[in-house]
Amino acid sequence: MTLTLTDELSAIVGAAFAKAGLDPALGRVRPSDRPDLAPFQCNGPLAAAKAAKKNPRALAETVAGGLKAHPAFESVAVAGPGFINLTLRDAFLAEKLDALAGDSGCGGWRKDEAETIVIDYGGPNVAKPLHVGHLRSAIIGESLKRLFRFAGDAVYADVHLGDWGLPMGQLIAELRRERPDLPFFDPAFDGPYPEKPVVALEDLERLYPQASAACKADPARAEEARQATAELQAGRAGYRALWRQFVEVSRAAIEREYADLGVSFDWWKGESDADPFIPELAQMLRAQGLTEISDGAEIIRVAREGDAREVPPLILFKSDGSVLYGTTDLATILERKRAVDPARILYVVDQRQALHFEQVFRAADRAGLFPLDRLEHLGFGTMNGKDGRPFKTREGGVLKLRDLIDMVDARARERLAEGGLAEGYPEEEVADIARKVGVAALKFADLSSPRTTDYVFDLDRFMAFEGRTGPYLLYASVRIRSVLRKAAERGAGAPGPIRIVAPEERDLALALLAFGDATRLAFEKRMPHFLCEHAFGLAQAFSKFYAACRIADESDAATRASRLSLAAAVGRQLDRALDLLGIAVPERM
Repeated sequence: MTLTLTDELSAIVGAAFAKAGLDPALGRVRPSDRPDLAPFQCNGPLAAAKAAKKNPRALAETVAGGLKAHPAFESVAVAGPGFINLTLRDAFLAEKLDALAGDSGCGGWRKDEAETIVIDYGGPNVAKPLHVGHLRSAIIGESLKRLFRFAGDAVYADVHLGDWGLPMGQLIAELRRERPDLPFFDPAFDGPYPEKPVVALEDLERLYPQASAACKADPARAEEARQATAELQAGRAGYRALWRQFVEVSRAAIEREYADLGVSFDWWKGESDADPFIPELAQMLRAQGLTEISDGAEIIRVAREGDAREVPPLILFKSDGSVLYGTTDLATILERKRAVDPARILYVVDQRQALHFEQVFRAADRAGLFPLDRLEHLGFGTMNGKDGRPFKTREGGVLKLRDLIDMVDARARERLAEGGLAEGYPEEEVADIARKVGVAALKFADLSSPRTTDYVFDLDRFMAFEGRTGPYLLYASVRIRSVLRKAAERGAGAPGPIRIVAPEERDLALALLAFGDATRLAFEKRMPHFLCEHAFGLAQAFSKFYAACRIADESDAATRASRLSLAAAVGRQLDRALDLLGIAVPERM
């Protein structure tokens, strides 16, 4: 496992605690609450004094006395009732930075032991266009996939398409009414299969709401859809062929829009892939005596003694024998276990689905299918409009993701023009830069807040090239590349060993060395906003360094070489942090 800076400092301070006869675990070091006094602090003496019934300040003085001669520390001071404030030596920081400069992970944290992880995110439905409600799952899931891989895990990302069940039957029944001449509706159909799909995406987008509304209004239409669903799931050849076309046509559009957002998946599986596992699952649950009949439905009770609220049973089969999402989600766990035997399965799904996943996870645990503590629902809040409600179009409808992407692209082009950026570039490059700026704006706005909170969609604020925004970070990265490129053009020499001679260099060093803690926190909490905070803080620290310190035209050769190394390290680490957030950086702007 890669040690972070605070890990290393904690080990040093922990040894001093142990030498004083105290628990070394109390030597935990963290960034200071008062960085104006010192960059790091240890609060352990307060807890040690309480356990030993001694004066905390006296204990702190004892520990501090054992640290003052250590080569890592410029100063060790006791403050208040027993806090230990720590300031690091410039030589120690320079040594750590030289090591960071040669690290392929740019100083990020990695695990000792890799695990196999499945991350379930996306969740689009066949025949329905992606809309803004799909945005957060895709953005957060993509970042977590990249973060887990960076930490060393083997990750399988699954889109988990909604491609089975009653909606498919509704579509088949509706299409049969409109085009009864299609060969798929012949009970004896067994080919030949058309070379081209008989339905287009526009057909599906029209038929889906049309069929749903008809089924709600007319019990006879609802029965037609239920019958079509049953025949599809029973394997009727014509219906299966038609259903495959629904999936293929939908997937092409879904892939295109996710690709525009820089989101990708290893598995394009759906609920239908879990269907063959349902009989085995049912047999397993029945053999253990975990199911019972209630009002004609077969259920699994998952409530536990001591529950603070009611947790309803999970319905395995409805009274008519059909299945619900809980059944297919359980079968999907079985399918994933058979496929890759993951150590954990993570579900990046709206927080409003928390009860559903609690039922599924408890059922899986009760059946011995998968341990409860290794199934994680990583819920998230909603993207809201300025009125505080889930984001809608001006007309009050749900905004299509395609329309959002196009809107962001257009706004990015406007902001580039307003800022005098990308002037005179080829049109193809301008389009690429605008797409990257727009996606950076969307992703950073989404990821910079804690995952579980709601946030307000404000495109003008997100698209600014100043402040805490994605475009600001892109500009910072491009500026570092420009500095290094111009330094090379003017013959400034090669980067060299890092030494710290200015306070802005010290602040930049501390910002760079915080990447390990940022990546570990983001991983352990499953919260990408820690990476966002780090990236923004690093960009700000570089901006101050750039304003205060000469780089390519520094007269002292050793200092110039050091600053070139610092700039290069910042550029590499900033790009790595942005990549973990799923944000691509243009070569120039």
